[in-house]
Amino acid sequence: MAATARTVIIEEHGGPEKLKLADLPVGEPVPGEIRIRHAACGLNFIDCYQRSGLYPMTLPHALGMEAAGIVEAVGEGVSHLAAGDRAAYAAMPPGAYTEARVMPAAQVCKLPDGIPFEEGAAMMLKGMTVQYLFHRTTPLKAGDTVLFHAAAGGVGLIACQWAKSEGIRLIGTAGSDEKCALALEHGAEACINYATEDWVAQVRDLTGGKGVDAVMDSVGKATFEGSLDCLKPLGMMMSFGNASGAVEAFNLGLLAQKGSLKVTRPTLFTHIADHDACQEMAAMLFSKVLAGEVKIRIDQRFPLEDVAEAHRVLEARRTTGQTILTLS
Repeated sequence: MAATARTVIIEEHGGPEKLKLADLPVGEPVPGEIRIRHAACGLNFIDCYQRSGLYPMTLPHALGMEAAGIVEAVGEGVSHLAAGDRAAYAAMPPGAYTEARVMPAAQVCKLPDGIPFEEGAAMMLKGMTVQYLFHRTTPLKAGDTVLFHAAAGGVGLIACQWAKSEGIRLIGTAGSDEKCALALEHGAEACINYATEDWVAQVRDLTGGKGVDAVMDSVGKATFEGSLDCLKPLGMMMSFGNASGAVEAFNLGLLAQKGSLKVTRPTLFTHIADHDACQEMAAMLFSKVLAGEVKIRIDQRFPLEDVAEAHRVLEARRTTGQTILTLS
């Protein structure tokens, strides 16, 4: 193995220009760890939050939350993986933007042979996010209706297909007619261009005035209050991201006024903290992909050294589907 690996780090919080490429030592796994050599790395909004300081970290620190590759070595006590296994993960601590790393093994999952490394790197964080939104947050069943913001994004296109595969009606929103068409192509029943239409009124119209059973919202500040107005009584608001900024404080009494609504702010890393739960969630995701019910669409590829440009494009919302960093 190489003694060092090209790794993206930050030494201070700030814009994409703070991202640096460094050669860092890789080392050997201790008990409970593995060493993995990456074939590709995934890109996610949480990476931007950590880089900017919205989610502060002790610095300097490597970035990146998901990747796929080959396990090179395993530490004592690791039984679900072996050297030579194909593997993929979304996991703490950050550090996936690298050629190789040593990391905790518990949230690393054996990647089926039928799933390419690039898809594995692109889908773990977003795909397991969709899994917990549909299966671990509030009861949802065939015939229910959900509103999904940013339906043409990385999480959104998986969610559109996931909902269709389970008979759940998904109404999406997106920022252009082209993105709306993409969401419809991937299984959304309807998609509203929030840049040109009154999306709250449209959702009410599409549900016959009843509202939706659940809202899945990674946009945050810009859509939060309108999303509450789209819920039916006793509906669930899942606020799982901050693409437009963090949701501001609000009076809990508002939930009573709007129909005894429920609100949760989940994070994937709570759901996958338990090893068995993580492996079960990944297995469901893999089964959806292998069955062809969910196709992983990679629309942007950037070399590792162009990571700053990848962050700029993501933050400008100029992406669709998944974005990965490639390793030559």
